[in-house]
Amino acid sequence: MHQNKILTSIIFIFFIACFSAGFTQKPKPTLYIIGDSTVRNTNEGYGGWGSYIQELFDTIKINVDNQAMAGRSTRTFVKEGRWDNVMSMLQPGDFVIMQFGHNEGSSPDTSRSGYRGVLRGTGEETKELTWKNGEKEVVHTYGWYLRKFINEAKSKGATPIVASMIPRNQWKDGNVVLANDTFGKWAAEVAQAEGVFFVDLNQITADKYEQMGPEQVKALFPTDHTHTNPQGARINAASVAEGLKKNKKHPLNKYLKKS
Repeated sequence: MHQNKILTSIIFIFFIACFSAGFTQKPKPTLYIIGDSTVRNTNEGYGGWGSYIQELFDTIKINVDNQAMAGRSTRTFVKEGRWDNVMSMLQPGDFVIMQFGHNEGSSPDTSRSGYRGVLRGTGEETKELTWKNGEKEVVHTYGWYLRKFINEAKSKGATPIVASMIPRNQWKDGNVVLANDTFGKWAAEVAQAEGVFFVDLNQITADKYEQMGPEQVKALFPTDHTHTNPQGARINAASVAEGLKKNKKHPLNKYLKKS
């Protein structure tokens, strides 16, 4: 009888321990990705790298949530509440990769051509716009919007990562035209100033394109110089992973599949 009581007590303690472990187990982190159509493109025959990068991660250990949206700039991603939506989901231990730059180039105004544009650079300059309905909008620099994403992600205990925009299929003197004096440069400067990791996606993929050559690269772009097919998207996803591996101590690396 005494032995039965001891055995019953051991079993009870075992089940309590298992039950408690189920409630104290650390939740699986999520990698959120924000950007434009080069990151998420649902049109037939096209692909954004954010839709394929989960193939490179161990999704048993981490979730991948591609929140990028075609046609958006840093400015409109904020204005439409898309960033607020990501912020509402962020938890400590999560990650955010941001890649913008393709839709920011126009002069910011309320016209159809300028509604996505931002001020160039990384400073604190602003421009106030008044829409037809009387709504006021303060437009900031590209760097300001990146800092907003970075600092607000940090405030939630998440780890932000900045990526430069993927290169377009544009060539000059046998080399891919880089964004290293505009949006790529500004992305790198903000990342360095804010102390977050930078993936030079523009350069990493450009190096691959130059090895492939213009004719082979052309096959990755169905109709224009910006949007890739799924094969091109996978090349860019691999470039993101390669960029992450350049910092062996980065916490996101441990979730990448072993190659």
